[in-house]
Amino acid sequence: MRASLPELRHTAAHVLAYAVQDLFPEAKPTIGPAIENGFYYDFDRAEPFTPHDLERLEGRMAEIVAADYKMTGREVSRDQAIASFKSNPYKAEIAREIPDGEPITLYTIGEFTDLCRGGHAESTGAVGAFKLTSVAGAYWRGDEHKPMLQRIYGTAWYDRAQLDDYLARLEEAQRRDHRKLGAELDLFSIEEDAGGGLVFWHPKGAIVREIVESFIREGLRERGYLPVVTPHVASERLYEISGHLENFAANMFGPLEVETQRFRLKPMNCPGHILIYRSRLRSYRDLPLRFSEFGTVYRFERSGVLHGLNRVRGFTQDDAHLFCTPEQLQGEFEQTLDEALRLMKAFGFAEFQYVLSTRDPKDRAETDAVAEAAIRRALERYDLPFEVDEGGGAFYGPKLDVNVRDALGRPWQLGTVQVDFVLPERFELKYRGADGADHRPVMIHRALAGSLERLFGNLVEHYGGAFPAWLAPVQAVVTPISEHQVPYAREVAARLIGAGFRAEVDESNEKLGYKIRHWKTQKVPYILVAGKQEVADGTVNVNARGSDEKRTISVGAFLEELRARVEAKE
Repeated sequence: MRASLPELRHTAAHVLAYAVQDLFPEAKPTIGPAIENGFYYDFDRAEPFTPHDLERLEGRMAEIVAADYKMTGREVSRDQAIASFKSNPYKAEIAREIPDGEPITLYTIGEFTDLCRGGHAESTGAVGAFKLTSVAGAYWRGDEHKPMLQRIYGTAWYDRAQLDDYLARLEEAQRRDHRKLGAELDLFSIEEDAGGGLVFWHPKGAIVREIVESFIREGLRERGYLPVVTPHVASERLYEISGHLENFAANMFGPLEVETQRFRLKPMNCPGHILIYRSRLRSYRDLPLRFSEFGTVYRFERSGVLHGLNRVRGFTQDDAHLFCTPEQLQGEFEQTLDEALRLMKAFGFAEFQYVLSTRDPKDRAETDAVAEAAIRRALERYDLPFEVDEGGGAFYGPKLDVNVRDALGRPWQLGTVQVDFVLPERFELKYRGADGADHRPVMIHRALAGSLERLFGNLVEHYGGAFPAWLAPVQAVVTPISEHQVPYAREVAARLIGAGFRAEVDESNEKLGYKIRHWKTQKVPYILVAGKQEVADGTVNVNARGSDEKRTISVGAFLEELRARVEAKE
């Protein structure tokens, strides 16, 4: 029977370890799982692996695959496993920590034996086509206090055509990398003098961010959200009440001592919104009450996992919290899901994945069934297929993640909506009901973009930096052919700016061809060329991004064309 891709890739990881053992016998193999689209294996070796080493390893791997060694497994005792790896402390440590009652198995291909729980192809010949892609550092078991290992990444597929297709997509992904484009297009930077994981938005990036924020705010106003602003720091006591210190402390920055009181940088906006709700008596007539904030939060991430805008230590969420009666929960959740879909579609995403994450069974409460039912009904109403992630919810309730696939088909987790019966209980929230008695409200947490940083990074890669006209930081550049057309170019740009568009004039002394090439690399939607004839006729020669056609039209006609594209959010 044909092996699954995860089984094939797991086998490829064993083949890699076999090759490393043969060519670099001093290297100690540690762990090597299959991952999405590939595999990796971590090794303890004093000398760094070089690109030439990877070529040699690929050659030896090809020989092992061609030999078609059978994958044979056998169950052993703990002592036998430890004895088998007496020269490899990493494997011995794993063997010692396998829980009692769980089988301990060794798998062999050729002359290489590994400690592994299984899930392989029947033989090495099943590994159709593979490629070693990179080497990176990785701490043993992800702990920076433990030895730094070398992680060799690879990819494996059934055949060469699939491998070539994947490598082409990988090359395109590297071309679209938001870190690379962020520098080339002068959008943002992460300054090491300030600290890793902290983003500095340059003018062009800040313009796009402002457009995104304005668009989201427009939807919030239409749906009756009220803006609030909460402090960046708060007493540690607040996070004791909320449960974040108990359940989320590893992801929080350490305490700040001020006049014997301990404060924390806020990791979440929800406790602040709860305090605003609790600041006065609420009636059922006030509900649903919807608070929104573009709130910047701070979370401790280890330096090894920081990654451009996708994994940072300070980020801004399009955060909102709804307080409603139990009877209003269903309608409010469905409206929130509808807004999430509108938002993602406007930004050009067309493929979505929905994941319902339930609470950990040890934390599960009776109200979780109510929350999960509301999420399921909303998904069913919109006829949306979904997956269930058992135990993946927040400590205060189940959630729905709205993931998107970008232009390369890669999944990204952006929007999240959570139903919460726990925090209203912890903070003793209440509202006066129609019966004159006090009742407990239900909370909905929602961050539809996730964070502006991650959304922005995803948009850069989704569009390859070529933002659609409505999002582009510069929508049009007016390029005079010579200095004699500069005054006219300024007039055209002034008309564009006066009409609400973002335009610049290229007054450099460079030749026209150089100017056009430069602005094309900056991915500006329109380059408007002005020469003597255009000045005389009151026109511009339009170079539209992605088109070889050059058109000469009136400035007024161009204004209408640009307005139509921006309003349609093409």
